[in-house]
Amino acid sequence: MALIKSVRGFTPIIGKECYLADNATIIGDVIIGDECSIWFNTVLRGDVNSIRIGNRVNIQDGSVIHTLYEKSVSILGDDVSIGHNVTIHGATIHDGALIGMGSVVLDHAEIGEGALVAAGSVVLGKTIIKPGEMWGGTPAKFIKMVNPEQAKEINQKIAKNYLMYSKWYE
Repeated sequence: MALIKSVRGFTPIIGKECYLADNATIIGDVIIGDECSIWFNTVLRGDVNSIRIGNRVNIQDGSVIHTLYEKSVSILGDDVSIGHNVTIHGATIHDGALIGMGSVVLDHAEIGEGALVAAGSVVLGKTIIKPGEMWGGTPAKFIKMVNPEQAKEINQKIAKNYLMYSKWYE
C-alpha cells in the first residue's frame, strides 16, 4: 500500500478510482483528482506547500513533485502525463500537457495546454511555454508548434493507456 502521510495538519485527499503504486509516497497538502495513477517510487511531497492534481493524470515511476515553502505550488491540470523520473518543483502544468522522461520543470514555470516538453529537458524557473508548443534541451528552448489535434490525440492516448495499465494492478 502507498505511504500516505499527514504533516502540519494536512492529510492528502485522493479522488475516485485512482491507482497508487505500493511504494508511492504522498505527503501533506496534496489533492489528487479522479482516475489518476501514481506509479512506483513516485513522491508527491506537499509538506511545505500545496500540490494540486487534476483528473486522469498519470505520474510515472520515479517522479518527484515538490514546492518552495510559502513561495510556489505545483498544479497539474486534467489529462496530464508526467514521464518516468521527472522532477516538477513549484510549476503549473496545464491540461493535456506531456512532460517527457527525465525532465526537470522548476519553480514558477508554466507549461501551456497541450504543450510537450521533450525527454531530458530542463525548464528553468519562470519559463512560460505557450499552449501547443514543443520545447526541449538544457535549458529548454522552443522547438516548434505542435498540431493541436495530434497533441491532444497523443496525450489522451497516453492518459487512457495509463488508466488501463493501472487496472492490471487491482
